[in-house]
Amino acid sequence: MIELLKKYFGHNEFRPVQLDIIDNVLKKRDSLVIMPTGGGKSICYQLPTLKLEGLTIVISPLISLMKDQVDSLRANGINAEYINSSLSFEEILLIQNKIQKKEIKLLYIAPERLALEEFRVFLSTLQVDLIAIDEAHCISEWGHDFRPEYRNLKSLRILFPDAPIIALTATATEKVRIDILKQLSLREPKIFISSFNRKNLNLMVVEKNKTIERIITMLKEYKDESVIIYCFSRKDSENIAERLRGRGFGALPYHAGLDNETRKKNQDLFIKDKANIIVATIAFGMGINKPDVRLIIHHTFPKTLESYYQEIGRAGRDGLSSDCVLFYSRGDKRKHEFFIDKIEDETTKNNARNKLSQVMNYCEDGSCRRKQILKYFGEDFLEDNCGACDSCLKLSKPERIEQKTLIPKEKGKIEEYDRELFEKLRILRKQIAVQRNVPPFIIFGDVSLREMASFFPSNNEEFLNIKGVGQQKLKDFGDLFLETIKTYLKEKSIDNNELVGSNEEDGSETDYHKRLKKIKENYANAYEPWKEEDDLRLKVLNSENKTISEIAQILMRQPGAIRSRLRKLGLID
Repeated sequence: MIELLKKYFGHNEFRPVQLDIIDNVLKKRDSLVIMPTGGGKSICYQLPTLKLEGLTIVISPLISLMKDQVDSLRANGINAEYINSSLSFEEILLIQNKIQKKEIKLLYIAPERLALEEFRVFLSTLQVDLIAIDEAHCISEWGHDFRPEYRNLKSLRILFPDAPIIALTATATEKVRIDILKQLSLREPKIFISSFNRKNLNLMVVEKNKTIERIITMLKEYKDESVIIYCFSRKDSENIAERLRGRGFGALPYHAGLDNETRKKNQDLFIKDKANIIVATIAFGMGINKPDVRLIIHHTFPKTLESYYQEIGRAGRDGLSSDCVLFYSRGDKRKHEFFIDKIEDETTKNNARNKLSQVMNYCEDGSCRRKQILKYFGEDFLEDNCGACDSCLKLSKPERIEQKTLIPKEKGKIEEYDRELFEKLRILRKQIAVQRNVPPFIIFGDVSLREMASFFPSNNEEFLNIKGVGQQKLKDFGDLFLETIKTYLKEKSIDNNELVGSNEEDGSETDYHKRLKKIKENYANAYEPWKEEDDLRLKVLNSENKTISEIAQILMRQPGAIRSRLRKLGLID
């Protein structure tokens, strides 16, 4: 599975729990996966699909999410398709034909599609080996985003009684989890609950006054970075977006009052990095797969902690440090109460009031924000100081925002990479994305570009060692990115070979050397040229059926380098 992970997704290791979930799926057992946004849920059903003979059906709630997921899979060399209302009848027939020929491994569909008798008849002709249900909390009326159409999913168990079901969600209280198991008729499911602690998110609650000026101060700190500003109403979204545009920022509104075409256009511009700020109501966000959102601002606090956690979860999905700022005023409580009072069912009304009270407690309690929100989801945070929230960093005074210490900058060291080269690689990434009509992150995420701007790979073997680079992306983009890096180093009169050494002028180590030294602590022969005797030993180890990881430890080279050499010698595909 590690070899497949590297080949198709460009990662050398799994995140916690992922491999256990994949193992359960391959044993054809049902699974319920509770994993935070950005935690790597998709890998849990996408990767085992490559080992299965038949089709994997993925239930996804939004068209935009389906397209992003399918584009990502195709970019990684995996055949995937989606069927939804955005396609013509002829396009759907073409895809169904490809599925029947077993040319497709994953099929994404919306829950509404299962209500169509004709489509269910088509599904019944297929060999379906796995059913994945994303955003599974939508099936529960106790969840914060209940969707009646999700109840159509019960038909899948009837259609495919032998196919295992994997239900996945980022936010589910114990009550919602029980309801998911019941509604989907999961059989002796194994429940996997990953930590809800998103360590890369910095959490801050600040007093709500002079918000526009404060937001502008923040946006200057996040020039050209992707930002989502959540507002209470459509009117707020329009007003704030307009005021920000008046100050020179590329801000677009998004809310249910806009016509479908405008909403789709604004979301598309944001996803494709053509507009970096979206000012939205809660109508925006579910299914947004953009991994490089660096700042989430709540202009008004949300009505539930589930909503808040899901919304801030859209920041830093790539694992890089990102920031979440919530403006708080007790006056905003009345906005929520106005709508709660309109709820006719007393039980539902009291539940809504209780959830609102919990949000206010979160905002007004002076203790660690991280500890509070993790406790809400049933997880204990045992550290005394998280080092990444306003309470722990004692940044509660609003004037600190104007002093540009809004973000917990003192937390950890900023990752070192060549920012000028990074910008050149971002431009190249965007050019390729425009040509392919996909979001830039489909080509490479920021994590990959930062590593390229840190390690300066000079050949295919070194490029494969970059996180996020698998075989398909090496084939499609390797030459272009390597040439850009080579040209940049030449322009700067930097000899790639000399980067391995120290700075002769002052005896200090270069950034590259520091990173290379760290790699060599684990793999002493990393980046050393391959000799004839090395190849001979590699062939012997391979003939003994040793794994890539075992060979890497023996030869003291990175797994990616071992895999690349075996492929070059014709020993693996």
